[in-house]
Amino acid sequence: MKKRKKWILLGSVLILLLLFGLIQFYAYIMKDQWNERDIAKDVAKTSAGLTEVTKAQKSVWDDNAVYWVLTGKNEAGTELMVWVRFTVDGKFAEGTDAVYAEELSKGTSEAKMRSLIKADLPDISIERLLPGVYNGEYAWQLFYKQSGRYYYQFYRFSDGARMGEGYSLPSR
Repeated sequence: MKKRKKWILLGSVLILLLLFGLIQFYAYIMKDQWNERDIAKDVAKTSAGLTEVTKAQKSVWDDNAVYWVLTGKNEAGTELMVWVRFTVDGKFAEGTDAVYAEELSKGTSEAKMRSLIKADLPDISIERLLPGVYNGEYAWQLFYKQSGRYYYQFYRFSDGARMGEGYSLPSR
């Protein structure tokens, strides 16, 4: 009976150590991503006057379109969407066009965008919808599935209009 308790205790300790190691590994892997997000929040607060961040999403389309897009409110309670540009190596891209803020009421909200997409493409399954930048314009990036294939389509943030023909991903 004594040996059995010893093995149970040893097994429990090993499981706890393994769990601790996995948590530490996850934190190590995500550290850079979390640091980028924190930098984007700080920049959005100082440059755009964002006081409350409700959502932070990373959007990457190409080397020149790496953005953290933050949604939140300013001191007056107005909902804003703020695009903060980064370089491919995870550094804040300084310059005049590095931060862009727009009142959500002057653009297209996510809820409105979803309803516009359902009207435009009624027979699709939305896999992901996130704000980003496409060809230098602030946009919504839609990743969707239709008839077993995956596609990307962009919609202008300002008015919700479709941008270009979209992209079809190769089938397997």
